Amino acid sequence: MPLLVTLKEHTELLAKQKAGGGTIDLSLDLDQSKTTVTAKTDCWSVGDIDYPYLEVCKDNTVYQWDDGEFAPVARFTKSLIKLVPTSWGPPTFQIDGIKMLPTAHTCPYADAERKVGLIAPRGKVILDTCGGLGYFAAWCLKGDAKKIVSTEKNPDVLWLREVNPWSPKAGGRLDLRQGDISLDIVKMASASFDAALHDPPRFGIAGELYSQVFYDHLARVLKPKGVLFHYTGSPNKLTSGRDVPNEVSQRLRRAGFTTRLEGDGVFASK
Repeated sequence: MPLLVTLKEHTELLAKQKAGGGTIDLSLDLDQSKTTVTAKTDCWSVGDIDYPYLEVCKDNTVYQWDDGEFAPVARFTKSLIKLVPTSWGPPTFQIDGIKMLPTAHTCPYADAERKVGLIAPRGKVILDTCGGLGYFAAWCLKGDAKKIVSTEKNPDVLWLREVNPWSPKAGGRLDLRQGDISLDIVKMASASFDAALHDPPRFGIAGELYSQVFYDHLARVLKPKGVLFHYTGSPNKLTSGRDVPNEVSQRLRRAGFTTRLEGDGVFASK
C-alpha cells in the first residue's frame, strides 16, 4: 500500500522534530495501523528510508509518496477528483469540491456498514450501482455476500480506490466494473440479483439515476422479494421544500416496490 500523510500526521512529526527528534508512532495508512517513525532535524524516516517534511501541507488533503515526492491524492481530467481525510480515519472523496460521503456526524465506513446491514448480505448476489470508494462492497464482503457486482463510471474514482487502504480490492467475490450503470443495467439479466445498493450522485448531476426508467430496470434485475437501499439525502429541502425521498419512493412504488423511509434514504422490497 502507498505511504499516506495528512496534516494530522505532519503536525505530529513537526512537533516531535521541534522537541529534539526521536521516535513516534504514527499512522501512514489513514488510521488502519501504526508505524514507528523517527523524526530527525531535516527529514523523518521509516526504517532506513528517509522522507522529507512537506513544504506545504494543507488541511482536507491526503498526500501520497510517489516517485520521490509527496503529492496530493487528486486527479483532474473532466473534474477534480480528490481523496479527503476525515477525523474518523476512513476518507471521503470530492468531485469539484462536492463531498460524496457523509462525514459531519458519522464515519463514512461505519455509515456504509449500517446501510449494508439493511439488505442482509449473507449468501446474496448484490448489485452495487455506484461503487465510489467501495465501502458498500467492503461491508458486503464482510457480511459474507455470495457475489457483489459493483459499477463505477469515473476512472479517476477507481484510481482513488487503488490508493485508499479502506477500499476493497477487486477479484474473488467482488466483480468491479467501470461503466455507466444507467446504460449497463439494460443489458443485465432479469431476476439476477437478490439485493441492490444504490448511492447515486445528487439529482442535478445524475438525474437519469433517479428516473422511472432506471427504477423499472432495478425492479427487473431483482428477484422476487429482492431488497434495495437507495441513498437520497435531502437536497434542496430547506431552499425549495423539495422532498426527494418521497419523490423516489413514489417512483419505486410505480416500479413494483413497497417502500419505507430509512434514515437518509429509502428501503424498498420487491
